[in-house]
Amino acid sequence: MATVSLLKALINAGIGSRRRLADAIRQSRVEVNGEVIEGFNYQVNIETDRILIDKQLVDLKGEPLLYLILNKPQGILSTMKDERGRRTVTDILPPKYRRLRLYPVGRLDKDSTGLLLITNDGHLTYEFTHPSFEHEKEYLVQTSTKLRPSEKRRLEQGIKLEDGLTHPALVKEAPSLPAFTYSITIHEGRKRQLRRMFQSINHRVLALKRIRLGNLNLGNLKEGHTRELSSQEIQTLLRNNTPA
Repeated sequence: MATVSLLKALINAGIGSRRRLADAIRQSRVEVNGEVIEGFNYQVNIETDRILIDKQLVDLKGEPLLYLILNKPQGILSTMKDERGRRTVTDILPPKYRRLRLYPVGRLDKDSTGLLLITNDGHLTYEFTHPSFEHEKEYLVQTSTKLRPSEKRRLEQGIKLEDGLTHPALVKEAPSLPAFTYSITIHEGRKRQLRRMFQSINHRVLALKRIRLGNLNLGNLKEGHTRELSSQEIQTLLRNNTPA
């Protein structure tokens, strides 16, 4: 079998985030066949090599890669567990998925609904959430009042928030969807970004629903329901993301 980089092998094993695993390598906590390795690109063979983190053996083969789309309802946290006992994604996943080491790709705030990609593919998760990759995210927005032309232009040109200027957005009216006022497409994923953008021009967001992430569309998936990606969707998803 062809070798892969040490960092990629650990990410694919689904045992933690890219950042946590990279830190473990930097801190000399990773051994390959009894030797401490500090290079991310050190080549390993997942069939024959023995890798330990903090003296604990890593199952390099891990679980088969799985890709799910969830239509997240309002009031559900976009995480797999919560220390305060609030309802999370895990609570509404079908039972057969609940024991797997899955992670949401990016987040939707508690009050938002719509498309949430859930997977155990750590490399894909990194690429979809890292700002440099700029995957499109399309949302439907219900606002308290309609935008004036000048306000629409401000959203399209970029809004100055406390954490910097937003990238230009694509804003379109949504006349065929009476529950929503606008469709808006952005390339970033800052915390509560759209709500803050509308708040900065004195408009209140009443409802927010994500309907697209990159090439993935929510379609007619019912709220609270989950489906596995088709083989074609997975191929397109992976083809659009450059391997490490």
